[in-house]
This record gives sequence, C-alpha cells and structure tokens, in this order.
Amino acid sequence: MKTLVTYFSASGVTKRVAEKIADAIDADIFEISPETPYSSADLDYTNKNSRSTIEMNDKSFRPPIKETIDISEYDIILIGFPVWWYTAPTIINTFIESCDMAGKTAIAFCTSGGTGIRACENDLKNAYPKINWKAGRRLYGRESDDEIKNWVNE
Repeated sequence: MKTLVTYFSASGVTKRVAEKIADAIDADIFEISPETPYSSADLDYTNKNSRSTIEMNDKSFRPPIKETIDISEYDIILIGFPVWWYTAPTIINTFIESCDMAGKTAIAFCTSGGTGIRACENDLKNAYPKINWKAGRRLYGRESDDEIKNWVNE
C-alpha cells in the first residue's frame, strides 16, 4: 500500500507536522499551495474583509492552487490543514476536487490549539461521500516524533 501525505499550511505548523508524519511512515509528501500565497493580512480572521474570511464565508469558493498531483498510484492519502472557522479551509476542497479520490482511503489531520477534528471530518465526509474516510486526528504542532509515530502506526 502506497501512502501520500498532503497538506496545506498557512503558518508552517501543519507543514512541520506533515513532514513528521511522512518521515514516520516513509510516505511521499505534497504541499497544497495556493496560486497566490496568503499574507498575514489575508489570514486575519478578525477582519471581515480579509481574504481568508471572505473565502470561508463562501463555501462554494475554491481558491486556485499552484499545482495538482496524480494520486492514481496511492492507496492512502493523508490530508492535513489548519482549522479555519471550525472546518477545513476551502483550499482543501480545491485539492480534493482536483484529484479523483473516489474509492481511495483518506485520513484527515488538522492542527489547532483548541478546535477538534470531528466537525472537519463530518464536513469532508458529507461533501465527498465516495472517499473512504478513516478517523483522523487533531494535532497541536508540538508532538514529538515518537508521538507522531505512535499515532500513524495505530
């Protein structure tokens, strides 16, 4: 079984976690990058006119991504992201919709200091029912290599 770790990271936290996961399971890794990088002003969730707020308020919006990846050779795809507005950022939808993930096994992992993963998983399962979703995990971004290895080996 071949595994791919994909992730979107706005601040670097999710990137560090994704790299640890990929190392722990010797998986390929792919960064989901926006066509136009997010600035700090874009990420200001307290500003109703910031790019991230506008995107998250329009659930149909799909931020363009820099590139896609052919996932046909992968059996399991881990998808990592920071939690935005209690769910996955809409760029995750852009990624999923750019690939044919029907029948693939997917595991979400999120980074958040307080919000859990359950709502994120439910939203993704409801939006993409043809994907075989397995239970994911919320990570804080400060887990040790051993903690990451223990989780991925479960």
